[in-house]
Amino acid sequence: MCGINGILHLQTQKKIDEHLLKKMRDSLEHRGPDDKGLFIEKNIGLGHRRLSILDVSAAGHQPFFSDDGRYVMVYNGEIYNFKDFYPELKNNGFDPKTSSDTEVLIQLFQLHGLKMLNRLNGMFAFVIWDKKERKLIAVRDRMGVKPLYYSFYNETFYFASEQKALFTAGVPLKIAKDGMEEYIFNRFVAGENTLYENIKKILPGHILTIHESGKTTNEKWWDLKAEIQNQPKIQNPVEWFRETFDDSIKLRMVSDVPVGVLLSGGLDSSSILASLNHQNFKDIQTFNIGFKEKEHNESHLAKMMSDKFGYGFHTMQLEDNALFEKLVSSTYFQDEPIMHLSEPHILALSQMAKPSVKVLLSGEGADELMGGYVRYKALKYPSLLSTIATIGHMDYFTTRPRYEKLARYSQINKPDDLVLYNSCNIYPNDIAMTFGITNPPKNEYRNQILADAKSLYPNNLRRQALFFDQHTYLCSLLDRNDRCTMGASIECREPFLDQRLIVGLGSLEDKWLFTGKKWKFILKSAMASRLPEEILNFKKVGLSVPWGDYLIKSPGFIEELESFSKSDLFKIPYFENINVKKLVQNLQKGETKMIPYIMPLFMMHIWQKTYTNKF
Repeated sequence: MCGINGILHLQTQKKIDEHLLKKMRDSLEHRGPDDKGLFIEKNIGLGHRRLSILDVSAAGHQPFFSDDGRYVMVYNGEIYNFKDFYPELKNNGFDPKTSSDTEVLIQLFQLHGLKMLNRLNGMFAFVIWDKKERKLIAVRDRMGVKPLYYSFYNETFYFASEQKALFTAGVPLKIAKDGMEEYIFNRFVAGENTLYENIKKILPGHILTIHESGKTTNEKWWDLKAEIQNQPKIQNPVEWFRETFDDSIKLRMVSDVPVGVLLSGGLDSSSILASLNHQNFKDIQTFNIGFKEKEHNESHLAKMMSDKFGYGFHTMQLEDNALFEKLVSSTYFQDEPIMHLSEPHILALSQMAKPSVKVLLSGEGADELMGGYVRYKALKYPSLLSTIATIGHMDYFTTRPRYEKLARYSQINKPDDLVLYNSCNIYPNDIAMTFGITNPPKNEYRNQILADAKSLYPNNLRRQALFFDQHTYLCSLLDRNDRCTMGASIECREPFLDQRLIVGLGSLEDKWLFTGKKWKFILKSAMASRLPEEILNFKKVGLSVPWGDYLIKSPGFIEELESFSKSDLFKIPYFENINVKKLVQNLQKGETKMIPYIMPLFMMHIWQKTYTNKF
């Protein structure tokens, strides 16, 4: 697990500035505090920061060279099934000298080229320089667990694990108009674009090739829709799920350093713990965030599960000034305004875990694969939504937060938009009325994914929303997890995102997902014999945070709310119609329904104030 970066001057043999390459590399020190390396040859330079997890000796040092010297690689991630390839490599004349997956990856590439990608079970972003053909090959894993950003600037190609390294190299920090629109309407920028002008990300499951001449190709190596269409029928889904899930966990325990679990106390992370116990993994440490507010707290369940299996339990609360400080730190690690609002907590949790473990398992992905969000339920009977739309003014709908949100959601009248905006907290009507912004973004990438979802699951809004979220919302969650854990120099692994589970679940009938009161039926069925009733039937909390209280009652935040009401943010033409003082006054009067409107703007204010001036 690491931070990678590099520079390729195009159409010229201009020498690489070693000092600049080092600055880029060392801006990612938090991603790899254990080792660092550089490769420079004329117009190409590669940098690497290492967090050593497999083969912690110097043998795993990067940049890594192929035996014949033709290829140089920088790699971020883990190939969990790397040992499976040893016999094949030895039969083909290779002699692995390390016990690291890095060496296996480059030797597989020498043997099979990019055809090897489909055989990898792992998370990865890697870049290979081919000295003979003078080209860079950049590859990203199936679901985009590991980040990879790039920019073409001044006839030079720059890439890095995080945007801050690109800014460090001199790529200008400028907000893209389309990016700002997506942030306001959709909470985050999906697809290859980012919040920034001239900075893109390589899409999950894609390969970007850049020739020294400047010629560029972008191709898809993994297509979830095609994989689901080609999946053979699963005969016994519960048995299949349990066995595959256990195997996924076993693979993700491959490590030469201690592994812990991010344990909320909910169904997903408890299922991971139950699988570890079932497979006789010992001495596991669990890490939990608690809240003094009862409706947000699942700590008692997390402790019960850890005690039940004899695992170590660590919990903490994050409030007041400590929370504010972590908010600023997590904004720096995120490189963008934070969006999920749990980033400070995951960063704090990872920093607490760091003295004990170097790897954490997370339950991310289970909700998007199996229908775990309440918001999907609104798509079960779209006709009911139009009924709610006509009575949305009733007090019943406006005094209870969840129903108030449903009443606003019901104002959306196109089925496509019900999917497009399902993961949002505010909707186009709300934005028009409160912010005076009436033009929604183009959303080309989102519309393309929606078209795939519709062709795969015709007339099935719930399944369309799952597939849509797997390509959009889940990517933003994975980015959050990567940035917050790597901000503490910890690797995060997601057992639910094994490709066998993703594809298999996508091919199952609705009943395996949407049966029962809380859905995720197949997970509950598979774990029924391993988990207590309290976990199987507990009301889903998720990592929800009482931000309304913090903003108006917590010392650091009260002061910042005052600064926010005069923020330079509202001098940007895009935000000129927002009456920020009124928003803040309404919140101070106790109108908690203002929170979804205030938070994206407040987080952008924090980002503008604390992040942008660093570059």
